[in-house]
Amino acid sequence: MAFKFVVFAALVAVARAGLIASPAVSYGAAPALVAAAPVAKVAYAAAPIAKVAYAAQPEEYDANPQYSFSYGISDALTGDSKSQQESRSGDVVQGSYSVVDPDGTKRTVDYTADPHNGFNAVVRREPLAAKNDAN
Repeated sequence: MAFKFVVFAALVAVARAGLIASPAVSYGAAPALVAAAPVAKVAYAAAPIAKVAYAAQPEEYDANPQYSFSYGISDALTGDSKSQQESRSGDVVQGSYSVVDPDGTKRTVDYTADPHNGFNAVVRREPLAAKNDAN
């Protein structure tokens, strides 16, 4: 519905700006006794349209991209604990991340990615605390 309103408003704006020519109206010969009423003509000046030329910008290309980052979160209130580290040198990416699962185990994923071997991940799970069985 909003699209129809926008299109209608645009058409009204274009018509009021004089960009759409009014149709030529022709009436048959008027009787000699009837005087033609004067018609007020309003001239609208069309606003100039700005033309912007964009020069093609060459893309930057790094043949050997490199980066390294890491972060860690440990929230005692919610128990949320996770971390990640990753580094890249050219087409080789190495990293790991860990997260504490709801069952109390820490899941760690070590991964590598390169053009020859693709993406490989090794997942380890380790308990954070020994459960006490108090019966």
